[in-house]
Amino acid sequence: MYKLEARSVNLYYGEKHALKNISMAIEANTVTAFIGPSGCGKSTFLRCFNRMNDLIDNVKITGDILIDGRNVYKSKIDVDEHRKKIGMVFQKPNPFPKNIYENVAYGLRIKGVNNKAVLDEAVERSLKQAALWEEVKDDLKKSALSLSGGQQQRLCIARAMAVEPSVILMDEPASALDPISTSKIEDLIYELKSKYTIVIVTHNMQQAARISDKTAFFYLGELIEYNQTATMFTNPSKEQTQNYITGRFG
Repeated sequence: MYKLEARSVNLYYGEKHALKNISMAIEANTVTAFIGPSGCGKSTFLRCFNRMNDLIDNVKITGDILIDGRNVYKSKIDVDEHRKKIGMVFQKPNPFPKNIYENVAYGLRIKGVNNKAVLDEAVERSLKQAALWEEVKDDLKKSALSLSGGQQQRLCIARAMAVEPSVILMDEPASALDPISTSKIEDLIYELKSKYTIVIVTHNMQQAARISDKTAFFYLGELIEYNQTATMFTNPSKEQTQNYITGRFG
């Protein structure tokens, strides 16, 4: 059984056909990169997995999205509970205006967890997984907004992991960061795949080549090619993919 699967997914914004018959399967404990030009459907497709597109007016989706074999668009699913199982990291760091500890503990508190020992363990575990613990362990009461951009993004990753999701979605998580912070995020993603299934949207070809196991190339709402990253970047089977990777896309 695949961890994530899409079967003939179409998405419409009103009359606009934004995603066109997308089918793909993603294995557990892998990193999958979505690449393609702006507006090609990468982020829209990413948001199908946690049903964030439901929050947009006049959206229609057909086809099936399965996580662990369960169709997440069935009417009986509890969408709020579903989203708690899917971590989400956005393009720009978005820490809450709270201290570091409360940022990480937030999701657990929402779930009704108030035991200090449990929260302490979860905060430390998540910050360690996000490679941030050594930098902040002596000042967890410090405002999250006082951290650097790279630290804030790792804090957001820790916050997503605290509720122990099985999937983490990342929408260009390093695009607003400096090269050193970007490198730390990439190292972190590589390490985290042993525990999580990660899907990342990126415009950075080198980043996709460095960190992902498989890559999917989108263009004008279509999935053009989906293959092992090493194969995609050395021997793409589609001319559109070759042109995009080599910078000749037009």
